[in-house]
Amino acid sequence: MNINSISQNDIKYKKVVLISVVFCYNEYTIVSTQSSLESGEPNMKWLNHLKTINHHKKLVMQHCFRVGLYRQGILHDMSKYSPVELLPGFRYFQGNRSPNDAERKAKGYSSAWLHHKGRNKHHLEYWIDYSPEGDHPLVGNRMPVKYVVEMFCDRMAASKTYRKELYTDRDPFDYYINSKNSYLLHPDTKALLEELLTMLKDQGETATFAYIRKHVLKR
Repeated sequence: MNINSISQNDIKYKKVVLISVVFCYNEYTIVSTQSSLESGEPNMKWLNHLKTINHHKKLVMQHCFRVGLYRQGILHDMSKYSPVELLPGFRYFQGNRSPNDAERKAKGYSSAWLHHKGRNKHHLEYWIDYSPEGDHPLVGNRMPVKYVVEMFCDRMAASKTYRKELYTDRDPFDYYINSKNSYLLHPDTKALLEELLTMLKDQGETATFAYIRKHVLKR
């Protein structure tokens, strides 16, 4: 790993994230303590949410490192530690699915997700824009290969995080198939993501990581 690839701005951002975590902990502790006193039950959703996102981030980092994406592995999902994403995560923590789903059900939208998708290039939604052609419909633009690979790593990690001991290598593929009709994906991005998810399902992660490292990232 080239340590020089981690810029001073990245280091400053990590410091801001640490301050944000402390701030959000203090803010949410006041609310959760009051709730616990009223209900008589301890409210540990904030801690469980932190454990979940830390575990997920660790898995993505491990996956990214295995294909040589060191900087992306380290900086993956850092915006989740900002107040606008962390506080809703504390409030709507579920344990078996994203708190964004619960926030949408409660409010009609997820403020955490709206913030997150605009700051993380491994999400396909980051690349959705109006087409310059015709009636200017919304379209999915082609994602750089390195971000498609990070998206693949992210989907693997999410399946492992929520499926736990029930996880199999076909879970990320099944999740994608169940949701793909709602995605706006560029054909090239779609083809690569489906290729990797299918290879993971059929050949396992060791073979898929080797293929990514030796062939996909060299395109």
